[in-house]
Amino acid sequence: MNDPRALAARVISRLYQDRGSLQRLLPWAEKQVDDEQANGKNRSLLRELCYGTARFAPRLELLLAKLLRKPVKDEELEALMLVGLYQLEYTRIPDHAAISATVEAARALKLGHASGVVNGVLRSALRDKEALTRKLSGNPQFSSAHPEWLQQAIKNAWGTEARTIFTANNSNPPMTLRVNLSKTSRDDYLTQLIDAGIPAQPCEVSAAGLVLENPVAVTRLPGFDDGLVSVQDQSAQLAAELLDPQPGERILDACAAPGGKTCHLLERQPDLDLSALDVEEERLDRVIENLERLGQSAQLICADAAEPQHWWDGEPYDRILLDAPCSATGVIRRNPDIKLLRRPDDIPELAELQGRILRAMWPLLKPGGTLLYATCSILPEENSAQVARFIAETPDARDNTPQLLNDQPWGLPQEAGIQLLPGIHAGDGFYYAKLEKVLPEN
Repeated sequence: MNDPRALAARVISRLYQDRGSLQRLLPWAEKQVDDEQANGKNRSLLRELCYGTARFAPRLELLLAKLLRKPVKDEELEALMLVGLYQLEYTRIPDHAAISATVEAARALKLGHASGVVNGVLRSALRDKEALTRKLSGNPQFSSAHPEWLQQAIKNAWGTEARTIFTANNSNPPMTLRVNLSKTSRDDYLTQLIDAGIPAQPCEVSAAGLVLENPVAVTRLPGFDDGLVSVQDQSAQLAAELLDPQPGERILDACAAPGGKTCHLLERQPDLDLSALDVEEERLDRVIENLERLGQSAQLICADAAEPQHWWDGEPYDRILLDAPCSATGVIRRNPDIKLLRRPDDIPELAELQGRILRAMWPLLKPGGTLLYATCSILPEENSAQVARFIAETPDARDNTPQLLNDQPWGLPQEAGIQLLPGIHAGDGFYYAKLEKVLPEN
């Protein structure tokens, strides 16, 4: 099958069935597209339809429900109509072209018997657009383009800031680079970008970061294959600065994949005894790829961070980076399929897992050592509430999170730790808590 709309519908339907993520499904779908005659346009369209439909799916679902006389039983057919509605609502594709091509995609999916339904729904959406928008404008799911439970959770957590967060989550993210300061300076690399016709600006919060005016393929980035630069959001770049590893220290990067923070630690301080741990072998392969491109090395451990009795050698660590598994609600603009994949029941389950890993990591830390707890979540249950509870239960744990970085305010101080929010701060939504293991009194 070579039809980008049909493939997009297949990807979206699998997301609804919880059978993968955009990160895993898109490479498969792109391999099906023959782009020789279209100069890459079909793959670009496929990517746009998948990301865009996922981004606005909560809103499109409500539109589709109003347009259908009865629910659709075929999941690919329903996904195809969402893809069609996305084109009419959010792209510059001419309406008639979007409708006819989506009807044709129904045939590519062997749903030709439903082509009339697809045609009718999309034409009705076009004809009744203003009336439908008026009817749905008071629905929080429609106005925020977030599932109702997530919309409410963000609103409960952040009040008047919620609307700004929704807008940021519904926007295309910037492409941010991390310059390898062990090989070049940020100013020198910025000059290389400008010479290559790639406009960029220094990041607000990261001393190694640059934000591109427009995203480009990594193959266009000067020195990418030689390890001069990596792609990493500026909020994520704060992890290495906050952990602040010193020469010769023994460091554990727990839950390390795909390895961006591992590599950044080594770029800042090459003289480290660093171990990168992750529970999935396949994810550790990504760490290996990043280390090799940057010419770095680390000890790799494939194991469960919550069960160190199975892998820890008994020698304590000077510093631990715990980038805990989380809801990823701070990076929705980069991963809009989170809106389809995440469920409200996931949050307490993730919080329980995070607490388990945090408690398991603490005994591995030297007295006087530092553990940096990090997530890409914006939900307090996974962040400030989690860490505050841990501190209350752990006599030798102290919150030592700095309030300023490079003499500039960079986040919202919390009961414990500090929070960055999409749209409010420069980068993605991240949480950090820098915990010190207090030395025992003599």
